[in-house]
Amino acid sequence: MELTHFNEQGRAKMVDVSDKEITSRTAVAQTMVKMAPETLNRIKEGKIGKGDVLAVASVAGVMAAKKTSDWIPMCHPLPLTGIDIQFTDNGKDELYIEGTVKTTGKTGVEMEALTAVSAAALTVYDMCKALQKDMIIGPTMLKSKTGGKSGDYQRESSDLL
Repeated sequence: MELTHFNEQGRAKMVDVSDKEITSRTAVAQTMVKMAPETLNRIKEGKIGKGDVLAVASVAGVMAAKKTSDWIPMCHPLPLTGIDIQFTDNGKDELYIEGTVKTTGKTGVEMEALTAVSAAALTVYDMCKALQKDMIIGPTMLKSKTGGKSGDYQRESSDLL
């Protein structure tokens, strides 16, 4: 497999997508925050002193997806057409975060989806750290992607849900 992010001198470069076809592209990523049952219950009941954790984490995920190219060096800035952050839990001690990102463009949105769920998880941690410092974030993974030259991808099994 050819590595496309290196030039003839072996130095990093941003891939030229000028000649790629514009297609509809979607990526879905997920992560998890493991915490004490009491912490999860307080999040769900809206009893965290900093505010509505899931609302703030959702906004953080959207903002992060839009800024992915600002802090992942080889990512192209993309006109995102949709970002959705969803939260579910196991009823005990695990909060699942899923992010769906869409665009119509020349390159995919996998990094944007992964960035969105990561930022949402970090926001959950930040808003709850006064209550619990030993929360665990991850694993974080790409669940699926559609569009583009490489075609569709679907993770065979999810380690989270």
